[in-house]
Amino acid sequence: MFNDILDVLVTVPGVRISFDDGNDSDAQSAAPALLERELAGTFYVLAGRLGSAGSVSRRDLSALLAAGFSIGTHGMHHLPWKKLGAAAVEREMVTARRELEDITGRAITSAATPFGRYDRASLASLRRFGYSEVCTSDRRLAVPGSFLQHRFSVTSTDTPDSVLRAIVAAGQPHYRLAKVSIGLAKRWLA
Repeated sequence: MFNDILDVLVTVPGVRISFDDGNDSDAQSAAPALLERELAGTFYVLAGRLGSAGSVSRRDLSALLAAGFSIGTHGMHHLPWKKLGAAAVEREMVTARRELEDITGRAITSAATPFGRYDRASLASLRRFGYSEVCTSDRRLAVPGSFLQHRFSVTSTDTPDSVLRAIVAAGQPHYRLAKVSIGLAKRWLA
């Protein structure tokens, strides 16, 4: 089903594909499928799981970069970034990024929020630490160049049709208004 979904996404202008958590299947299955279709991808890696069973290795990160993919951070230990204390913020947003930069030899300026959760304080911290974009799971269309990059999560229950329907629906004015309202609430009321 994954390959069928990618075959549909090839037809969607401006689509960006990303993977969270740094699972070993990212390097073993997803990357080859993206390359076969000439699709770009960003892999958001948990620095604290690098080299662990079921996770990407340092060698995998090098191979992903060599293939032209981007690497971002998903934190250190997959903790929700809402309401973290100062030490945890430092570990999840700064130390994790630094470890990935040391391994890749490249600046890491993109982050994906664990569980798609964020609040005003976590976004402010990410800006303060110099991130240029932060990906969420808000099921909205992303706006190129925006600091906050919305995404759709694709799960094992999705089909090519369900993914395409979600993307089309997100472009409808009533859907956008509802999602913008939810996004504002997440940022300001959390």
